[in-house]
Amino acid sequence: MAKRSIDKFLNTKPITQRAAIGQQKHRFGKNARPPGDPVAAPKGTPRFIPPPSTNLDNLNLALNVVLPDEAAAVEADGVLVFDAVGDTGGIHGDDVQKAVASAMEAQRAGVAGSKVPAAAFLYNLGDVVYFNGLSNLYISQFYEPYQDLHAAIFAIPGNHDGDTQTRPGDPVDSEPSLFGFMRNFCDTVSHPASAYRPTMTQPYVYWTLEAPFTRIIGLYSNVDGSLDARGTNEQQRWLVNQLAAASKNECVILAVHHPPYSLDTTHGGYPEIEVAIDSAIHATGRVPAAVLSGHVHSYQRYERVLGGAKVPYIVAGAGGYANTLKLLHKIEKDANGKPLPKNFQTTHPDLKLATFVDTDPGYLRVSIDGKKRTLSLDYFVVPFSGAPPSGKAADSVTVPW
Repeated sequence: MAKRSIDKFLNTKPITQRAAIGQQKHRFGKNARPPGDPVAAPKGTPRFIPPPSTNLDNLNLALNVVLPDEAAAVEADGVLVFDAVGDTGGIHGDDVQKAVASAMEAQRAGVAGSKVPAAAFLYNLGDVVYFNGLSNLYISQFYEPYQDLHAAIFAIPGNHDGDTQTRPGDPVDSEPSLFGFMRNFCDTVSHPASAYRPTMTQPYVYWTLEAPFTRIIGLYSNVDGSLDARGTNEQQRWLVNQLAAASKNECVILAVHHPPYSLDTTHGGYPEIEVAIDSAIHATGRVPAAVLSGHVHSYQRYERVLGGAKVPYIVAGAGGYANTLKLLHKIEKDANGKPLPKNFQTTHPDLKLATFVDTDPGYLRVSIDGKKRTLSLDYFVVPFSGAPPSGKAADSVTVPW
């Protein structure tokens, strides 16, 4: 779509003002988010920790380089399928994380009633290891829980992967920010990191996976929910370049840990992420087919109308860290204290909350059809009760790309 027409379907408010719409001050001085507003006020003093330096010339990785057999199968089938979920680090115990992984593997093996091709890989949406991504926790929180998942795992880091303090005032970790993530996902040469799987060779903490008819642009939203430190725009420029470089024959998916939109009662959406994505769309005229996030421990699917297209913005952050109902992030209620209805109109005129699940963990299955040029997103629940997953999606949507 031409850049000059982009303003017609972005919010008519100036893009730098949109994130502040409806924000108000709580009478005790804290920022309050009005009912129905999916973007929270800025979270106070930012805690931006610069990622490690690297060669930024080429942050693209082709699927056929790391997974040649899977890439060949995708070419032959004309369909790419992968799983996605965030907030997996099982610091409270890995029972739920393992249950989610088992459900993924069962579906991959075709024993859960799935009729789609096996997932080529798992894409982790961040917060791989709690609380601060320490390298010595990768065995217990990553390699062991996924030992029976026979698929490669890609990832973007979340705030807990990059943080060096759980809370302000806590002792600073002995390892630099993102040390564990870089060591296990951005290895220069893949090598066995455990008895279960080797390290991954992603080019950086923000990077692009290039697959047949697909481009997955993974962002790093740091600790505070922003792409770049104040006064810099390195990652923002990279995002714009990646969108601009995408072919019309590619399904473009954005992945970022902090969600631009959320109606949960703990976090809310992140204004700087919303503005960053909208700015990149504005600069290039390219609208992603979907935006995937974690961070919030629940499932939410938003429908945003951009240029006549209904773009899914999805939060899928119930991958295992929240191993009890109490640790799931609840979605706000309506004025009568009842759950929000489906297709709830938010305070943003172009954005509806299509549906949500905040009672059980689960994972997202993404299917991209290169022939039909459609993107299908299916969310599968893994009950806390221990009952076998039904194999039937709790939520499904298909959109053209």
